[in-house]
Amino acid sequence: MAPLLKVCKELFGTSNLFEVLDVDKDANENQLKKAYHKLSLKIHPDRVDDEEKEMATRKFQTLGKVYALLSDKDLRAVYIETGEVDDEATVTEDRDWDEYWRLMFKKIDIQDIKDFEAKYRESEEEMNDLKQAYLDGEGDMNYVLSEVLCCTYEDEGRFRGIIEEWIEKEEVPDFPNFSEEDKKKKNARKRKAAAEAKEAQQMKKELGLGDDMDSLKALIQKRNKGREEEMDSFLDNLAAKYGGGSGKKKGSKKGK
Repeated sequence: MAPLLKVCKELFGTSNLFEVLDVDKDANENQLKKAYHKLSLKIHPDRVDDEEKEMATRKFQTLGKVYALLSDKDLRAVYIETGEVDDEATVTEDRDWDEYWRLMFKKIDIQDIKDFEAKYRESEEEMNDLKQAYLDGEGDMNYVLSEVLCCTYEDEGRFRGIIEEWIEKEEVPDFPNFSEEDKKKKNARKRKAAAEAKEAQQMKKELGLGDDMDSLKALIQKRNKGREEEMDSFLDNLAAKYGGGSGKKKGSKKGK
């Protein structure tokens, strides 16, 4: 088995490159790109704690290699026909995958994130992601909240109501992690959310951001090149975290 396939098996639980991206073999270019974008936002290294960053980086780099191969018609045809990958013919090991990702997708600003969130929230896609996260995490709400795009601690009540309906209809199992969650764990999640909100407000204050879109646009327009780069980095971090959440999503672990 080629090194890339072995690494995919290790990191994503499958050596099937199409399963890594969660697309069909006949997926077109736009479908491939959308799947790559969505998954890369979930696992981007910026979205995880320091102790998980190394693993998230490996996943992010590997995902870039998978997308690069499947988006090449010739390499993809060979893979489909033989099930094998010529690692030397795909991509170089020293490629900057973070830069590659940023070149693939336009820079994201706050309005993009808000537009995406408005479209995603309560959509069929969000419901599918929520159900999958609940099943994968076996009811662990820390896992659920780390896996569903654009969600925050404030979404927990909404998510719990939806999941309880599914349990009542026997669409999903009633995991003890969900129905019997310890109060200490709930309180710890609440404290963490409050700390993150405080940190986000401090970042906005340091960068001179207001809460309205006009103030943000005006600020971007008047920044010199150096300050624009700083703003881009800040916005990229917001996108990573909140789904536009970077890479958060995500090198998460069950029971985190």
